Amino acid sequence: MIEIDWRSPAAYEHAQSIPAAGFAWEYLRRDEEYQRDFDRVTRVKTPNTAVTEAFSRRWGLRFPARSKGFFRP
Repeated sequence: MIEIDWRSPAAYEHAQSIPAAGFAWEYLRRDEEYQRDFDRVTRVKTPNTAVTEAFSRRWGLRFPARSKGFFRP
């Protein structure tokens, strides 16, 4: 685990140059519920539209194009 002093402004200087979407992603990807949902959705070979849409709505995500390798083999 990375050890930083969360009270130190210097520890977060990099955050000033991150675009809003990247900043949001840095927090979302650490959320345990998001990780569980992502694991559940990506565990299947064939995407279920209703499930992926519910996942997208819950987490406020948009996927304009599905990337190759998104779903696990």
